[in-house]
Amino acid sequence: MPCYRCGIRQTDPIRGASPWRRAVHHDSQVLICPNCQREHDLDLDRCANCNSTTLICRLGEIECRTCGTTRSATPPPPTDPTPPGLSEEVAAALTRVLGTHPTP
Repeated sequence: MPCYRCGIRQTDPIRGASPWRRAVHHDSQVLICPNCQREHDLDLDRCANCNSTTLICRLGEIECRTCGTTRSATPPPPTDPTPPGLSEEVAAALTRVLGTHPTP
């Protein structure tokens, strides 16, 4: 899953915990890369009870990790399931690994 702000894809950390942060933006779980975390205008959803941004989205619910308040998530509108550029990235990876050129 890419960073919702800049679109860079997450890579596995060399050691230890990932520096990426999970958050909720417009009732959807998102990831925020370390560079974008420095921004002050992330436009993240906040808990209605304690105003915290430490929310997680799972199974149609939004839960605050600070105070435990839960609420129903609004389902996102349907979108194209293939992110832009993903097909090209997969084709390039296959070419690198297999040494072949995919057929169109």
